[in-house]
Formats: sequence, structure tokens, C-alpha cells
Amino acid sequence: MLSLATHNPLTFSSLRLLLIPSQIHSLSNTSRNLCCTCVKQPIKQNGFISEPNNLHSSTSFPKDSPFLGMEDALVSYLFGKKRATDVAHTVWKHIVQKGDTVIDATCGNGFDTLAMLNLVSDDSHKGYVYALDIQMDALDKTSLLLEESLDSNQKQLVKLFNICHSIMEEVVPTNAPVRLVAFNLGYLPGGDKEIITKSETTLLALEAAKRIVIPGGLISIVVYVGHPGGREELETVETFAARMSVENWICCKLGMLNRPNSPIPIFLFRR
Repeated sequence: MLSLATHNPLTFSSLRLLLIPSQIHSLSNTSRNLCCTCVKQPIKQNGFISEPNNLHSSTSFPKDSPFLGMEDALVSYLFGKKRATDVAHTVWKHIVQKGDTVIDATCGNGFDTLAMLNLVSDDSHKGYVYALDIQMDALDKTSLLLEESLDSNQKQLVKLFNICHSIMEEVVPTNAPVRLVAFNLGYLPGGDKEIITKSETTLLALEAAKRIVIPGGLISIVVYVGHPGGREELETVETFAARMSVENWICCKLGMLNRPNSPIPIFLFRR
């Protein structure tokens, strides 16, 4: 059985990524609109904004590119075939390396935790996943999923903590190379919808994540805004990201313009 780790006193320049006509025939004919913003200076050519490296020349990545598969995930998300969490998982694959330390700051039902473990685990058994949740019900569900999905060696690489994500630094070793901190904000799917993540503690958790993520690492956030407090929490995350150093961070947001209550993926990449 997976056991909960013990924690005392508790147990246990702005870039716009735009779709150009050569890539999508008619955005206006779709039922969805995508807003994709990050942080770098755009170049305007013939009325369109693009990056300096001639995006028009190709819509595919080389076979050996670390970003292979990214475009498929983004286009599938655009046309409603993938969820925000699917996009997040795809982004993680291009950041996380075997042997890394990663943090699931809101482990919920355990699906993100399992995805992270598959990214960091190998024969060296050096990679670790620290999974946190303030609800015991979430930890129980995560533990059950991992019990069913992992072998005995893999289970040793997951540490579960029944704590608020705002104090993640108290359980993650100070010398750990944290490559990813992921948040799935809102309430526990299938759980009590009255128990939600709060703007105040989420901000503290983001500050902690900013301190411990190594260069080349990522803070990944999926914000749910369709419940009371969700929109306020989104504003907190956006304000936090907007104030991050342009020299050290690239901050991006995806959003459906005509579906205001759809989940919003936000990525904060440390240079």
C-alpha cells in the first residue's frame, strides 16, 4: 500500500502565439475562438503578427524535435477535441526529464500525479513526485489509482502529503531539482464543490513554486472559473504572472473567447 508521508504538525518583451492562414483555413467558421498570449515582442507583417523565425515556412516540427506532438495537441484543443488538462500534459512532456523532482500541488483524483510519475521514473529511481492535497478524500483516491497502476518500485517514488499547497517548501527537500509544479485549481471532481482552492493560498503557493522551480522548469496551472471564486482566482494568477520578470520568465495563457467558463491553461516557464 502507498502510505502518506509524515509532516509535522500535519500528517502525512510579450509574445502572441497566433494561428496564421496557412495553418487554419477558416477560424471564423469554427464554433470556438482561441486566445493565446505569452510574453515577447511580436513582429507585424502584412497585417499579421508572427515570430521572426518565419512560421509560414512550415507547420510541422522535425522528427527529432523535443516539441513533436505539441502542434497536434494545440490544434485538437482549438477544435474541442482535447481538454485543457490534455494540453498541460503534452507541455509537461517537453519540459520534464527522467530523474526530475516534480510537484502535484493539487493531486485531486490522482491522474496528474500518475502522469508525472510516468515522466520522471526510470531504472535509476531518482525521480520523485510530491503530491499534495488539503482533502483526505483526494489523497485516498490518488492512492487507490496509484495502487492499481504502479509496481512496488514506482510506488516508492510518490510522496503523498495531506497539506495545503501554500507550504510545499516544508516537505520538498531544499536541494531537489524541481522541474515542474502543477496546479489544477477549483474543487475536487466528484467531491464537495463547497471545498475549493482559494486565491490567498494559491498566491502563496505560486510564490513558493517560483522560488523552487529550477531554470528550464515550469509552473503549470489549469484554472476553473465556472464556480464561485473561480474568476477571482484567475485574476490572482494573471496578476502574479504579469508581474514576473520578462528576463527570467515566459508566461502564456490559452482561453476560449466564446466559452467564458471553460478551463484556462496557464504556463509559466523559467528561462
